[in-house]
Amino acid sequence: MKERFFGRYVVTDPEICHGKPTFRGTRILVADVLEQVADGLAWETIIEEWRSTISYEAIAEAVKLSRRAFLENADKYALEPGAA
Repeated sequence: MKERFFGRYVVTDPEICHGKPTFRGTRILVADVLEQVADGLAWETIIEEWRSTISYEAIAEAVKLSRRAFLENADKYALEPGAA
């Protein structure tokens, strides 16, 4: 397996972070940034915490890819009535 691009900013490479999605040119896991977004951190704060090695556009791409993945797999996450 070799490096794969999921957009301009999100990539996987078996040689980097065990092939988990990262932001291009970094070892920053997309999952870590998405968790920060889900926790309600301002995108500007996230960018500052990662020392500006990711951009607003990179975060937006990750969110859009996550949205697409969720919509394509939403049935897998459906709860039974009364389970929530």
